[in-house]
Amino acid sequence: MYWTLELALRLEDAPWPATKEELIDFAVRTGKPMAVIENLQKLDDDNEVYETIIDVWPDFPTKDDFFFHEDE
Repeated sequence: MYWTLELALRLEDAPWPATKEELIDFAVRTGKPMAVIENLQKLDDDNEVYETIIDVWPDFPTKDDFFFHEDE
């Protein structure tokens, strides 16, 4: 399973929180790229509820990653 920022952003409008199956269903219904669907299928736990994309891809960049010297 590999995630890129481009692939992860495809799930930005997903119905969070969601289970693996709900995310796969959302990706299929909304025509997300096959790589997104394949990555979701490789998630380990079928019963886990994912609150955000960070639960799916822990390395997802956050706002804090982009604003280094916001105070200046």
